[in-house]
Amino acid sequence: MRVFDLIHRKYSYSRRLRRLCLQLAEIIPSNARVLDVGCGDGQLAWLIMQTRPDVKIQGIDILVRTETKIDVAPFDGNVIPYPNCSFDLVIFSDVLHHTIDPLILLREAARVARKAIILKDHLCNGLLAGPTLRFMDQVGNARHGVALPYNYWSRQKWLDAFGNLGLSISTWKEDLKLYPAWADLIFGRSLHFVAKLDVP
Repeated sequence: MRVFDLIHRKYSYSRRLRRLCLQLAEIIPSNARVLDVGCGDGQLAWLIMQTRPDVKIQGIDILVRTETKIDVAPFDGNVIPYPNCSFDLVIFSDVLHHTIDPLILLREAARVARKAIILKDHLCNGLLAGPTLRFMDQVGNARHGVALPYNYWSRQKWLDAFGNLGLSISTWKEDLKLYPAWADLIFGRSLHFVAKLDVP
């Protein structure tokens, strides 16, 4: 696994961050105050703020790392520790598939967000989608001690969840091109999506 870890860090990690930053930065409203749930080291949030100086992002995470690019507060993984409508926007970037029940945090995000939720996660559609996503999770997250329940949802399950919470989709993108062309054939495909969900 170490060889794959080195390849990941050298060839895909930085590109993936840059591409994801651009995808998210273009759909964040002007002058938004944003909460990044499960922000890790805050690198993505920091890049977004460099691209969009009008946006202010703070983070929360279950595992607060010793070095982070943004302010990160601890939380229990279930309850977002802020009052209703505390932020304009809540971001989940590759977080909800690490939870046992994504609906819990989606519901919490809808409570604390005034305008919208931005979600980047995976789609588990097709025969090899599950094994590919599990492999990607192992390479990208195991070394950080991140929980890996491999809770990947199909497109329809995501859509049903959004409908149950009254969230309406204002943006939906699947062709994110997060990886170099050679890697995108294997690890891109239709395995990723970005959605902007307007709260009721």
